[in-house]
Amino acid sequence: MQKHKTMANITAAEVNKLRKATGAGMMDCKKALVEADGDYDKAIELLRKKGQKVAANRADRESSEGAVIAKVNSNNSKGVIVSLNCETDFVAKNDSFVNFATELAELALTTSTKEELLAKDYKGITVAEKLIEQTGVIGEKIEIGDYRTLEAPFVGFYIHAGNKIAVLTGLSQGGDKAEEVAKNVSMQAAAMNPVALNEEGVDQETIDKEIEIAKDQLRQEGKPEAMLDNIAKGKLNRFFKDNTLVNQDFIKDNKQSVAAYVKAESGAEVVAFERVALG
Repeated sequence: MQKHKTMANITAAEVNKLRKATGAGMMDCKKALVEADGDYDKAIELLRKKGQKVAANRADRESSEGAVIAKVNSNNSKGVIVSLNCETDFVAKNDSFVNFATELAELALTTSTKEELLAKDYKGITVAEKLIEQTGVIGEKIEIGDYRTLEAPFVGFYIHAGNKIAVLTGLSQGGDKAEEVAKNVSMQAAAMNPVALNEEGVDQETIDKEIEIAKDQLRQEGKPEAMLDNIAKGKLNRFFKDNTLVNQDFIKDNKQSVAAYVKAESGAEVVAFERVALG
């Protein structure tokens, strides 16, 4: 008759192997191995099922904390931003959580959609399965919140301290200064949160809203109706200057615009940017 495994029969090596594969705690790994009668694959399956149960129970939770990671490929022609979200700042700051988010961003460089990333292989299981497993391990809702890609002749990036904001900047050409310039522009976008790259990128709804706000202010100041359109257009130009990336004053030298700084330093133009922030 086959002897069933007990806590005492499970070796430290078996527990350690399972822990390394799943990231689950020592006691959880030990319990899963006992329940699986020492069967490694069955123990992994049990831990996954636990993850699914926790995920189902926490489906309606807010996952507004996390780590936002940007990565670029080896020739700087493509960049990605992946936001790995969780429920608490405590988990978000954990090294293993940030490392996991960084590994997902690396994987994302070979994908073009969030769905593709979720279906990617991650150490023998899909990314989607790994997220469920980690939900069980950590006990919090874990999910990919945001996913962005950017392709350009040169792509650079910046990740703000604490992994709360990440930005990709695409330039029209590479060169010696391209990396530094793209990083500085990315830092600008992180700090100033522009609504678009330039005037053309601002949607009509935002423009109409800004014109209405300007007209209301002018009416309250007693300006005649006939003058409102012209003055409102001037205010709209001011809005473009303050809120579109290439027209903003460059933070490190506010005597020039971002576009002028990029041109002077690298001879390039900013062709695109992506910004992801938590919360």
